[in-house]
Amino acid sequence: MTEAGTPDGYDIDSGTARGERFGVVASDGLFAHRAYHPMRPLWIKAIIALAAIWLVAGGVMFWAQNAQPSPESLERYVNANSLEGKSSPDRAQTIEEVADQLNGLSYEDRQEMRVGRKLNGFFRSLNSDEQGAFLDRTLPTGFKQMMDAFNKMEPEKRKKFVTKALADMEREGASGEQPPVDDENLQKMVEQGLRSYYSDASSEVKMDLAPLIEQMQKNLQWNAR
Repeated sequence: MTEAGTPDGYDIDSGTARGERFGVVASDGLFAHRAYHPMRPLWIKAIIALAAIWLVAGGVMFWAQNAQPSPESLERYVNANSLEGKSSPDRAQTIEEVADQLNGLSYEDRQEMRVGRKLNGFFRSLNSDEQGAFLDRTLPTGFKQMMDAFNKMEPEKRKKFVTKALADMEREGASGEQPPVDDENLQKMVEQGLRSYYSDASSEVKMDLAPLIEQMQKNLQWNAR
C-alpha cells in the first residue's frame, strides 16, 4: 500500500494500474487478472496460413487427378466431339486434343484403347492428311512407351507376347485385310516403329522382337500386291 492508501502501482491521476502491462487491470479499485498472451495472434495466423496452404495443395491435387486423361475420358471426348460437319480449323483442334489425351495415357491404358478398338471409328473419319498429322503426333510417344514396357518386361512374359503377336500378324496377313491408312501413312508407321526399335529397345528386346519385325515386313509385302 502507498501512503495515500491506494494499492501499490496504482496511478491516481490516470486511474489505471501500471501492472496492466503485465496482464492486470483495475476494476472498481481492485485488481482483476487477465491473461495476456502476445504470441497468440502469431499462432492463429500460422494456423490459418497452414490451412490455406493445405486447401490450395488439395485443390491442385484434385484438379491434377481429374485432368489426367483416362481411356474412359478419352472415349467420352471422342463421342461428344464428332468431326462431321466441322470446319477444318475445328477438326484440327479436335484431332490435336485427341492426340494429346492419347499421349497422356499410360502404356497399359493405350493398350486398352487399342485392343478395344475404341479409336478406330475416329481414325477412319480422318482424311489422309489428318491421319498423317495424327500419327506424327502420337506414334513417337506410343512406340517409346511400348519399347520401355518391353525393356522392363520379364523375358518369359515378353516371349509369350511375341508368340501371340506373331499369330495375330500371320492371321491378319493371310486374311488380306487392308489397314485403315494409305501407303504413305503406313510407311510412316513402319519407319517410326523401326526407329524406336533400334534406338529404344535393349539388345535382348531386339532379339525377342526380331520375328515380329520380319512378319511385319511380310505383311507389308502382301498388302502391296
